[in-house]
Amino acid sequence: MEKDNLKSIGEAIRDLLKTYRINRKYDETAIIDSWERLVGKPIAKRTRKIQIRNEVLFVEFDSPSLKHDFSFHKAKVLEIFQQEFGKDQVKEIVVM
Repeated sequence: MEKDNLKSIGEAIRDLLKTYRINRKYDETAIIDSWERLVGKPIAKRTRKIQIRNEVLFVEFDSPSLKHDFSFHKAKVLEIFQQEFGKDQVKEIVVM
């Protein structure tokens, strides 16, 4: 086998995801799974629901005061997610 034909495992998985057209779902799952790591445990513990649709991250908190406080930091959190995953993956955050 030639070295030029070798791919990393990550590249092979990405190709497989593209072939089966599930790469978008994989990316969405990775974004949701990274919520606690990117916003911290205190906020993650107070998060009731998180989902992504059409590059919009929807977040629901269990506290009106956290919802209010988060709205002041939403732009910074969006920036963090865009740095991590790219601007085409998360274009907006909506607090429900």
